[in-house]
Amino acid sequence: AVGDSCVPCRDSLLLEAGFLAVLVAPLHVLKWRSTIWRPHDSVTFWLVRWLLFRLMFASGVVKLTSRCPTWWGLTALTYHYETQCIPTPAAWFAHQLPVWFQKFSVVATYIIEIAIPLLFFAPIRRLRLFAFYSQVLLQVLIILTGNYNFFNMLTIVLAFSLLDEEHVGRWLGHSKRKHASTWPPSLRSFLSTLLELSTYALLLYWSVQSFGLEINWEKRLLDSKVAFTYHEFKMWLQAVTLPLVGLGFLSLSWEILSALYRCARVRGCFWKLWATLQWAVFTTATVGMFAISLVPFTYIDRESNDKLWPGIHQMFSAVERFQVVNSYGLFRRMTGVGGRPEVVLEGSYDKQSWTEIEFMYKPGNVSGAPAMVAPHQPRLDWQMWFAALDHHSSSPWFTSFVYRLLQGKEDVIRLVQVDESQYPFSARPPVYIRAQLYKYWFTSSAEGSQGPTPWWRRQHFQEFFPTVSLGDPVLESLLSQHGLKDKLSPLRPADALLPWLLRSLRQLVRPFSGPAILWSLYLVAATVCLLRALGRRPRGGAPPARHKGPRRGEPTDRGGGEKNGQVRRKEAKEAEEKGEGRARGAADGHGGTKKKK
Repeated sequence: AVGDSCVPCRDSLLLEAGFLAVLVAPLHVLKWRSTIWRPHDSVTFWLVRWLLFRLMFASGVVKLTSRCPTWWGLTALTYHYETQCIPTPAAWFAHQLPVWFQKFSVVATYIIEIAIPLLFFAPIRRLRLFAFYSQVLLQVLIILTGNYNFFNMLTIVLAFSLLDEEHVGRWLGHSKRKHASTWPPSLRSFLSTLLELSTYALLLYWSVQSFGLEINWEKRLLDSKVAFTYHEFKMWLQAVTLPLVGLGFLSLSWEILSALYRCARVRGCFWKLWATLQWAVFTTATVGMFAISLVPFTYIDRESNDKLWPGIHQMFSAVERFQVVNSYGLFRRMTGVGGRPEVVLEGSYDKQSWTEIEFMYKPGNVSGAPAMVAPHQPRLDWQMWFAALDHHSSSPWFTSFVYRLLQGKEDVIRLVQVDESQYPFSARPPVYIRAQLYKYWFTSSAEGSQGPTPWWRRQHFQEFFPTVSLGDPVLESLLSQHGLKDKLSPLRPADALLPWLLRSLRQLVRPFSGPAILWSLYLVAATVCLLRALGRRPRGGAPPARHKGPRRGEPTDRGGGEKNGQVRRKEAKEAEEKGEGRARGAADGHGGTKKKK
């Protein structure tokens, strides 16, 4: 269900997002003068939005450029839930949904990934909020039905670049803007609403025309089909790729000019110069990042890629090895259409009776419920899924894996099962190991069986790895062929600090699984942030002002509304003059009394 590029995309996205974090939130040079907001912040933060656009748009486009029949036939999700790397329990229920709904879900995926990302750069705030919630909805549904580690959570974090401070403030309950409805609306508000409604109408019209959406009243379902050809889509893609680059450039230019205007409004000659200098540095870095990102972005259309300025290609080649910008394209082709291929390891002492070796997360026992492990990344279980897609020679690590299990290496066994009681050869390593290839399918809700209904059904397909043992010529030949024979490890001081810390840390977390450790760390981080936020609240300060009646000597506001600043200043001046007059009158009274005496 996941293309070959899923694992590189995941790690590449983490690398690029981590590098952008350096630009978005750099160390403050002058900490004694540092503030939360800086005039140039919107420029570097724009790169996060550009990364999100490249990720989502390319992920939608590659599904169609791959010519995968399941994506073109809108049937991809009828296979996806059971054939993805590590499904969740909710994936079983999603798999039971009717076919017409699965096809409509594919259409919705195309809309969210191809059409809606264009709204990331919309000048209207509500359109960007609509795009934000659409992306979050898609990512949450993927999280519920599949274990894709931190990838979807990181995508949601990138989507926060579509929000503004006002909207986040409304979430936190301290929004400063008061939304008062005025009638008749201003011309700007009217035109903004008209453009917003026109955008929604155009999006709906494009969706209906492109995917033949039609309600079948007789069958009470929604019919859908791809209403364009591959050639038409390629021509459309070629026509829009470079204009999308231009759209990004215009959006970035607006952010740069707006940031320069904010720098000009900074008070103080020195701080204005300092803000302008920072603007120049970070704008140069942002423009450079945008330029080199155009090379991997235009991989979706080779002709557009060839039209880029040669200097941009040279810049990209100079930094390509650092992976600060990358190309993306998730779920390019759907695998496992004829059944989910799954490698099942078996061990034996006598070569007669075989015992299956169960993994913690990947499917094995047909009665075992799918695991929920995100945001943990069980890389061995993922690699077992990739290994099942081809011959074992395409995964040389598998031979070494079998070799270590025959040796009974504890560190390798813990990758299979943290709980030793769940590993059938915990007392003594197996003498023989082999691997069989099965095809797995989700069971149907209509299937009846005695006792609890199994989650899976499976069928033996073929042998994946031959029966081997320690010293077996076949195993030794494979190890030598892949250069995996035991080698002497470099000698390290036994009392070195770093190895001792790592060993101590491993011993500390040994009884716990990966998801438990990760969620514990997240909860600790969230608790620390909460305590810091509570610690910043003022202590012993004045209570919030309540509405009270006018004090004696102050004029009563009979209108019941707030007065403008000019009226307030006038009243304050009159009160001050009255006070001075009273003080002079009292002084004269005392003086007159003394004279009479």
